[in-house]
Amino acid sequence: MPRKISLWEGFTIAVLTIIACVMLLPYVWMVLSSLKSNMDIVSGSGGFFPSKPSLDGYRTVFSEAPFVTWLLNSLVTSVIITVVTLFTSALAGYVFAKHQFKGKKLLFILILATMMIPFQVIMIPTYLITAELGLVNHLLAIILPNLVSSYGVFLAKQFIEEIPQELLEAARMDGSGEFRLMLRIVMPLILPMLSALGIFTFMNSWNNYLWPLIVLNDESKMTVPLALVYFNGTHQVNYNVVMSAAVLITIPVIIMFLIFQKQFIKGLAMTGMK
Repeated sequence: MPRKISLWEGFTIAVLTIIACVMLLPYVWMVLSSLKSNMDIVSGSGGFFPSKPSLDGYRTVFSEAPFVTWLLNSLVTSVIITVVTLFTSALAGYVFAKHQFKGKKLLFILILATMMIPFQVIMIPTYLITAELGLVNHLLAIILPNLVSSYGVFLAKQFIEEIPQELLEAARMDGSGEFRLMLRIVMPLILPMLSALGIFTFMNSWNNYLWPLIVLNDESKMTVPLALVYFNGTHQVNYNVVMSAAVLITIPVIIMFLIFQKQFIKGLAMTGMK
């Protein structure tokens, strides 16, 4: 028998539904605008829904720019950054949580301190180092500076500390090495946290605009966030094309969220309790 919803629960659900609809409104407007003509958007005469839905904006995106190449560039860089960040976060978190060494606290504090430094402060030194390495206008310039996350290290350490030491000792007695122990025992136990961290890392990498704008010059090396500026610049106020590109950019992130939805919510709830 279904449980009866109280008046307070019904009120809470209604308020949350209204807030969800308000938050979804810009995305719905973006999708609908991508189906309008540019004249309807500029003049505002077409109303909220397109009077004559058209896919011209999407055709322009694919015909007048190497958008598929940009998608692949973003996908490759985001996947590599996400996978390596998860590995380095788990590895460093395991070392800080379960091993003792000289200067451990000081080193961990220094790692945490990097979270307080805005990217704009280290932007120029990072660019100079990248230029010295000859990586400007190369996808490695996006990947290399983002392979380690201080937030990921902190989060992994907090979760790994909860793993009983007896479990790790038992694995060592069975002949498991440290690296195998981390891969086979530690990482599966912190999988919800890694899922949440993975989605956040992928989203940040996918939406990263400022750093690719600085280090990438060639059109064939661009990532999708730069596409919005590209269409703005070449087509001036061609809003339906910009909206079409924005819709296409958000699709991979939505797909990733839907695939890992359960792990993401579980990990988010657990990270909130830490």
